[in-house]
Amino acid sequence: MQRNCLMEFKYNCQSISASLEKNLAFECGIGSTCNFDVAGHSPSVGSSFPVNAAAQPEGDSSLPVDHFDGVFKYLNQMLMEEDLEQRPCMYQDLLALQAAEKSFHDALTGADFNVVANKEEKKRDDFDNGSRRRRNHDREDSEHGEGRSSKLFASHNEAGMPENEAAEEMYDKALLCPKRNPGFYDDSSTCDSDDPTPESKGWNYQKVGIKPESKRGRPRAGEKKINIRELVDLSSLLTQSAQAVAEYDNKTAQELLNRIREHSSPCGDATGRLAHYFANALEARISGMGTTLYTSFTSRKVSAGDILKAYQAYILACPFKRMSNIFADKSIGRLTKGARCLHIIDFGIAYGFQWPCLIQGLSLRPGGPPKLHITGIDLPQPGFQPTERVEETGRRLAYYCKKFNVPFEYHAIAKRWETIQLEDLKIGKGETIVVNCLYRLRHIPDETAEGSTARDDVLNLIKKINPDFFVHGVTNGTYNVPFFVTRFREALHHFSSLFDMLEKTVPQSDQDRMLFEKEVLGRDSMNVIACEGSQRIERPETYKQWHVRNQRAGFSQLPLNQDIVREVRAKVKLQYHKDFLVDEDGHWILQGWKGRVFYALSCWKPIQD
Repeated sequence: MQRNCLMEFKYNCQSISASLEKNLAFECGIGSTCNFDVAGHSPSVGSSFPVNAAAQPEGDSSLPVDHFDGVFKYLNQMLMEEDLEQRPCMYQDLLALQAAEKSFHDALTGADFNVVANKEEKKRDDFDNGSRRRRNHDREDSEHGEGRSSKLFASHNEAGMPENEAAEEMYDKALLCPKRNPGFYDDSSTCDSDDPTPESKGWNYQKVGIKPESKRGRPRAGEKKINIRELVDLSSLLTQSAQAVAEYDNKTAQELLNRIREHSSPCGDATGRLAHYFANALEARISGMGTTLYTSFTSRKVSAGDILKAYQAYILACPFKRMSNIFADKSIGRLTKGARCLHIIDFGIAYGFQWPCLIQGLSLRPGGPPKLHITGIDLPQPGFQPTERVEETGRRLAYYCKKFNVPFEYHAIAKRWETIQLEDLKIGKGETIVVNCLYRLRHIPDETAEGSTARDDVLNLIKKINPDFFVHGVTNGTYNVPFFVTRFREALHHFSSLFDMLEKTVPQSDQDRMLFEKEVLGRDSMNVIACEGSQRIERPETYKQWHVRNQRAGFSQLPLNQDIVREVRAKVKLQYHKDFLVDEDGHWILQGWKGRVFYALSCWKPIQD
């Protein structure tokens, strides 16, 4: 069921000057006609690439600009498409993959499909009858699995290009850096000025517009009701309910959940919303239906339009994705200045939204761009086309490399990461190799009863690759422990901060915020609280734990580039809510909210044996 796909993209283009002036002219549509061939596909595309003149550089071109706010224009354009609401969202889930693999295995072996259902029913009967027999909810299976993809949607033709010129223009604004990002290769860079550029206006909207509107939709109840609500400590009730669930005290747990339901709602304040989704997860754990309900999130027909709206609300609310891309892409650009052939091995490539701005930066390199070789790695899709999505990402990236005259080769791998072999990666001689993995290793299984660990297997593979450096992004969390009550408390603190962040930055009445909380935060908390064994795939570790793990695998940490750190700090300070944090610990750059660290990034280099 699993296969690899190698796609090579070759160019026959009229020559384009490597000078900055000619590159800028090319962006304005004064370019060449390019034909490219894809193994297995043979589209011939000839076009110019118009870009909105408003996106051209103004003023001091030394200012580092990323134009990430173009994402919103792109999303709005997609939301206007007539058939978007009928398209399914592009969820990809490890449990769905496991289910598909199990169905295939059962079909071959003639297994009885009713066995699983009967076991689930028996578990519910045991609990409802008041049985206090200890069931091992904390057992960790040795089966391996890994994470989900980004919940974005994109529509492309066979050539990997947008369907029409309007979509093409919005795609450019979404994924590229229209002001050419002159600081990409600079040894020193300055931060954004106070001038209200278009992108800063978009992000300052959060600071001057969202904050006062965050009270919209807040229930206007009488003083008596507010006082009663204040007397209810929902966090305490949730913790008590979790303790009762752990002790199989069904009656007490249900009484506490009933009290929680009286004061929680998916459209209330941050605490009420958190309590609503955590109560759902506790009830799922009581019934023994945690895995079933969690999987139902991916089986529901949620439209691509709805998911796009939810994603838009999230990236408006917080700087995490934008700043992660700035750090990773600019680190790669500066650490690979002299590369003739740059090979990026991306674990968790998904739709490849990280790379168009890097491609644009490479096109500006003095002396001309290097050859870019990307190996895109992700999970296989269930079904008979396991590599389809990863291949589509390659066609999309080929379009941008063609646009900026960057020689390009793409290699798609869709399989479980711990099963990948060095030979699968097609590493060529003389390549400068960068391994990139942002926030996806938390879905790789950690230690099991047998002592094996898929996470170490992946790190050992990266060590064998012997990259010039490894960009590692970590989801910082302490709720990956076997003991349920401890895990519940840690998850309560973590998700409380996330709901509070959205409360302070997005209006309560915002439907897209509600959708994000339901489809992402509600889904993840359901997995953490209600699932066990191999079905619990949300397994983050702290960046300090990953630090030890990386060192044990044979990596040493590289110092942070302080110019990039200053740029990230300045943009967060100027364009986002004051409670977002950007900090450093050792050679990690940290992002979070009100002192709680959500994400950490750093660069590593293998130690030569």
